[in-house]
Amino acid sequence: MYPLNRNRRLRSSEAIRSLVRETIITPDDFLVPLFVVEGKGIKEEISSMPGYYRLSLDLLDKEAKTLWSMGLKAVLLFVKVADELKDNTGKEALNKDGLMQRAIQTVKNAVPEMLVMTDVALDPYSSYGHDGIVSEGKILNDDTNAILAEMSLSHASAGADFVAPSDMMDGRVFEIRTLLEDEGYHDTGIMSYSAKYASAFYGPFRDALDSAPGFGDKKTYQMDPANRNEAIKETLMDIEEGADIVMVKPGLCYLDIVREVKDAIDVPLAVYQVSGEYAMLKAAAEKGWLDHNSVMLEQITAIKRAGANIIASYFAKDVVKLIS
Repeated sequence: MYPLNRNRRLRSSEAIRSLVRETIITPDDFLVPLFVVEGKGIKEEISSMPGYYRLSLDLLDKEAKTLWSMGLKAVLLFVKVADELKDNTGKEALNKDGLMQRAIQTVKNAVPEMLVMTDVALDPYSSYGHDGIVSEGKILNDDTNAILAEMSLSHASAGADFVAPSDMMDGRVFEIRTLLEDEGYHDTGIMSYSAKYASAFYGPFRDALDSAPGFGDKKTYQMDPANRNEAIKETLMDIEEGADIVMVKPGLCYLDIVREVKDAIDVPLAVYQVSGEYAMLKAAAEKGWLDHNSVMLEQITAIKRAGANIIASYFAKDVVKLIS
């Protein structure tokens, strides 16, 4: 009761605020997305993601070592596939000498202790830019699942610690888990994009991988942003099918979903702070409208406060430099 209880006493200095702070950001919170391209000595800035790059394998080696030296211990790999290798079945995704497979090996050779997660979806390999096999304008669910399972097996064989299906096909976690078990990859984990919304925030990412859909959109498989209960249903189904980690994507506009999912599950929860969220802050900071570092930390804190155990973020290096 005022004046006996004055809440401002616990805000009166940085020392006391630090002592009673409820949400602490550390390097251990982050999963670092990395974009990989063929070639040598290539570091291409992504025009819609200032300060973020596509890297050739030789520079991926160096980046992995840099991240580890900063205390960042986990990466999520994406590859930009040449147009001539794309088709409707994702055949290149199964190439044991493909770019993803070599990227996994590059990181593991550079830093054996680094946790390597891999994107599992057909859109980087698809001539249609969709996350599944296309037939008569429709995305085939079960045929796609068979390819995703084989892709996951290929990644596991190359040395991936976790595969991360991002496609939102029904039942794909079960198909992946079953094949991995049948082939003896009992310890390969699955981080499922369980509640992935059909968001308008993905544009810069699609620029980075040249993976925008060639027709229509992805609303027949990604979730309606208006839905909340569906996220719980999707996530619980993925856990039942064998997911070790589940994800909500995007981040900031879906923190209510993050909290509700967190309250409903007993496995680790990842949140993806997506390319559009990154690009908006970069653009506003360039204009002088927002303080980049303050807003960046506030956003990351909000995501962790909402319940994220793991944050996939393009800001990971910037945050770690700042908090160090």
